This record gives sequence, C-alpha cells and structure tokens, in this order.
Amino acid sequence: MPVEMKLSRIIISEINEQQVIYLKEVGGDRQFPILIGIFEATSIDRRVKSDKPLRPLTHDLLVAVVDALGGELDSVVINDLREHTYYAKLRIRVDGELIEIDSRPSDAIAVAVTCEPRLPIYVSEEVLNEVLD
Repeated sequence: MPVEMKLSRIIISEINEQQVIYLKEVGGDRQFPILIGIFEATSIDRRVKSDKPLRPLTHDLLVAVVDALGGELDSVVINDLREHTYYAKLRIRVDGELIEIDSRPSDAIAVAVTCEPRLPIYVSEEVLNEVLD
C-alpha cells in the first residue's frame, strides 16, 4: 500500500549540478531526499511560493493539455528505486479509468504542485523500506 508523502524541503544550490527535495510521510516521521535537476527544482520552488509565471512553463502546459483533453490529474506514485534512480507514475483519470504514465519523480512532483488543489504524492512501501535501510 503506498504511503502518502508531502514535499517538506527544497534545497537549491547555485554551485551544485544536482538539487535536493525532501519528501516526508504524512502523519509519520519517515523522510528521504531525491536529487533533481535545477529546472525542476526551480519550477517546484516557484509553485510552492505561489509565484506564477506570466506565460505557461512546461509543467503548466502539461496540466493544461490533460485538462483540455478531458482528463483529470489524480496523483503521483513513486513506485520503484533501481540503481539509485527513482521511478514514478503520474496518474490521470480519463472517462473513469485510471491511467498511469511513466515519469521522473521531479516532473511528477512539479505537476503535483502546479495543480489546484495540489495532487497527493505517494511512495510505495518497498521504496521507503529500501531507501531508509
């Protein structure tokens, strides 16, 4: 059963190539970092700070396209960890059917914080067990 998590921290460094976001368990103490790129980190940071761009950015475009095609963004699930790389699914409801689209966690989380209201973020128990061991 996936565990609901929330974005708890964003660390943006001008001197490092990789940026860091932390996910923390909702109603619990477990948390872990994910390394992401600068574009995704700044996109997430802007949304968390309610800084809306004048023109749509990539994640805004994705949300608008799903909406225009009659889909409803449902949630994000980080479902795998292989060779230090996280894998995620962006879940979209279309005509009552839940479709899962392969995604980088950073992009899925950027979409999650772009949506109003924000999408829930889940992490599989297997991933949590592996990352916290």
